[in-house]
Formats: sequence, C-alpha cells, structure tokens
Amino acid sequence: MSDLEGLYQEVILDHARRKIGQGDAASFVHQHTEVSPTCGDRMTIGVAVGDDGTISLAWEGQGCSISTASASVMSELLEGSTAEHAHESIDAFRSMMRSRGAEEAPEFLGDAEVFQGVSKYVMRVKCAMLPWVALEAALGQAG
Repeated sequence: MSDLEGLYQEVILDHARRKIGQGDAASFVHQHTEVSPTCGDRMTIGVAVGDDGTISLAWEGQGCSISTASASVMSELLEGSTAEHAHESIDAFRSMMRSRGAEEAPEFLGDAEVFQGVSKYVMRVKCAMLPWVALEAALGQAG
C-alpha cells in the first residue's frame, strides 16, 4: 500500500469513528432513506433549505465504515453550503466513483477525494454512494 493509500484509509477510518453530522434525520421535513440490497447498509438523510439557500443536514443509519465515513465527509463538506453547490458536489462525487480510479477528484470535494481509491471496487462504490444518493433525493423533495 502506498503512503497516499494509507493516508486515505486513515481519513476514512477517522470519519467512520467520528461520524460528523450524525443526528436525528427524521426531524427534518425533507428526508430520504436509501438501502443497499447487497449488504444491508441503510442511510437516512434529512435536509432543510434556508431562506438564503443554504442547507442543513443530518444523517442516521447503520452500515460499513465506508458508508458511514462517506456520510460524515459529505456532512462536513456540505453543511451550510448552498443546494446548488450540493448538487454540483453530488454530480462530481458520482463521476469520480464511476471512473474506477481513472478520474481525479475536483478540489472542491475536499476530503471526499479519499473515496477515489474505493471507486476501483464495484461492490464498495454502492457503499460510498449511499448517503450522496439519499441527499440527492432529499434535496429533490425540498425543491
């Protein structure tokens, strides 16, 4: 394992332990639950869009370290951003995950770039995408 892969693994494990943004997603008016049928991971994202267009979000659920770390990284990155930026980030993250490691992460994805290595493993892509897909659906409800 390269030093960079080791660093990425450390970031994922750190976020899986800290779980930034984990909270009562059910208290939000706009929420969506995604379940991975292959592994049973379950993630609910709740989101609110303020009058100024900024979002607040929380997530709850259970799953592997990749899905919970992905939710944590996503929450840290997008809390207080605009819904437009969240959609751009979701699209960029999805594109990176579909690239199977061939596409560099845009700088604005911050720590989410650590999942670039995960994109090489098809079965793990679903885990990493789970919270992002749930957020996309919740934002769709919010308009």
